[in-house]
Amino acid sequence: MSLPASRRSAIPPFLVMDVVAEAGRLEAAGHDIVHMEVGEPGGGPPGLAVAAATAALVAGGLGYTPALGMARLRQRIARHYQDWYGVTVDPGRIAVTTGASGGFVLAFLASFDAGARVLVADPSYPCYRNVMAGLGIEAVRVATGPADGFQPTPAELDAVPGRIDGLVLQSPANPTGTMLDDARLAALARWARERGVRLIVDEIYQGITYEASPTTVLKVEPEAVVVNSFSKFWSMTGWRVGWLVLPEPLVRPVERLAQNLFISTPTIAQIAAAAALDADEELRPRVQTYRHNRDILKNAMAAIGLDRIAPPDGAFYLWIDIRATGLPAGTLASRLLHEAHVAVTPGMDFDPVDGQHWIRLSFAGPTERIRLGAERLQAALAPILDRPGLSSR
Repeated sequence: MSLPASRRSAIPPFLVMDVVAEAGRLEAAGHDIVHMEVGEPGGGPPGLAVAAATAALVAGGLGYTPALGMARLRQRIARHYQDWYGVTVDPGRIAVTTGASGGFVLAFLASFDAGARVLVADPSYPCYRNVMAGLGIEAVRVATGPADGFQPTPAELDAVPGRIDGLVLQSPANPTGTMLDDARLAALARWARERGVRLIVDEIYQGITYEASPTTVLKVEPEAVVVNSFSKFWSMTGWRVGWLVLPEPLVRPVERLAQNLFISTPTIAQIAAAAALDADEELRPRVQTYRHNRDILKNAMAAIGLDRIAPPDGAFYLWIDIRATGLPAGTLASRLLHEAHVAVTPGMDFDPVDGQHWIRLSFAGPTERIRLGAERLQAALAPILDRPGLSSR
């Protein structure tokens, strides 16, 4: 007799990973696929990180670290806040985590009991909702739109009925690339503080910004929980190392949880991450490559009439309104993958209600691949949009 899985495991899939799997099957069959579906930075980890990891492998002795992370990495992260933002952070408030994903699990468990109600914007990173569902926390979705850069406003939050225990923000945002400046962050932080609502801010795309300088919620609200990662600006996705900045009352609860759930973040990844924080000179030019890729892709989509795009001020995504195609996002994404051999993400991952009208394109890859993908997308989409004159571009 087979026993059933738990009810808490019945959470939605992360749809982009299904796209990745199907793209892999097509590649195995011999097709050349341009990957615009996943947020995978180009360029690989910085050389300083690779050198530090290599030296650590040769030296050996890569045992467990304290559950909150190596002291030198926590100290170096604290200095990062001073260097980038002019903000003083006590290293004792920093917890090194197994990627931002592990950070969210720890932050949600330490902050909320089962049954808590936490506000999450639509569209946003789907794993917020899905992790909460697995933990018995209710993700209360707040619809946003282009008028406010797909970021929530205090008025929209006030319109949500019932008790609210938490608010999750993201800046720069996934999938939209939009950002919250200091004034808007301060207004949302004040809203949360006055109502006794726990504020958690996802800042994993900090450093990948174009028209504005990076900022942090800690400039306006030192009691916020901040989630960050070495996956995006530092191009270390597979190393699985991130961090939390915590208010003092959450430090020991997070430590207890980390001890029991993860023991510690991989030691070699922590060593590499500490070195990566000194690699700005190598990494800054990559942001300029992303900017160039963004402009190529945005201009290509506008040329065929798909010009309703969220302002991509940071991160490396275009969030594109596809209503003009007359096709739902899942159907369009499948056609683009199988006919144009370009992998894109249907918007339902990020917005279960309105996402059928949107797709997300990642421009994090090499410029030549982004250019090829743009050409293939134009050729495939122009006939659908009744713009056949562009189909051979």
